[in-house]
Amino acid sequence: MTYHHGNLRAELLAAAAQAIAKDGVAALNLRQLARQLGVTHAAPRHHFVDKRGLITALATEGYSLLATNLRAAGDDFLEAGVAYFRFALHNPGHFAVMYRPDLVDADDANLQAARAETGAALIASSTAHHRARHGQRPHAEPSSPSDPLALLGWAAAHGLAHLTSIGALDGLVTEHSEAALVRLARETLRTLGSA
Repeated sequence: MTYHHGNLRAELLAAAAQAIAKDGVAALNLRQLARQLGVTHAAPRHHFVDKRGLITALATEGYSLLATNLRAAGDDFLEAGVAYFRFALHNPGHFAVMYRPDLVDADDANLQAARAETGAALIASSTAHHRARHGQRPHAEPSSPSDPLALLGWAAAHGLAHLTSIGALDGLVTEHSEAALVRLARETLRTLGSA
């Protein structure tokens, strides 16, 4: 094993995301990641106490990336849903652990902050959509986390992403290109948003 000069924490997270996307969470092993990155088996423990710590950090990173993607979509409810769906397609390792309370440390302050950031971005897009549909002034009170449109939009985008990730749409969708899947997500969310 060699001394590691790079950013081992970031490399461990990237390697973990790839491993989970390829083989699932159950197959994730810190010693294997260390061997893959050419460091001692103890090196990952300088950054993550255990596998749960690594998965918690990966979920936190996922929420932060998702929040960034949602904010980039602006106030467009439809595009926020599509951004959510695209995030899941492009980050399957992150997506696989983000909504798994059995795998993460739910009390982790960084995880809680990243979740809150993502929730705020989701609510912002549904609030803007609601205001536009109902002719409300731009500075009206934001929707609450229990806003039906926010919940339905999230459920639709998340549901389609999850179904895609487990192959459940294989018999229902004839074309599995990213463009075709994004079109499906956009059409589903457009239908929801116009209801």
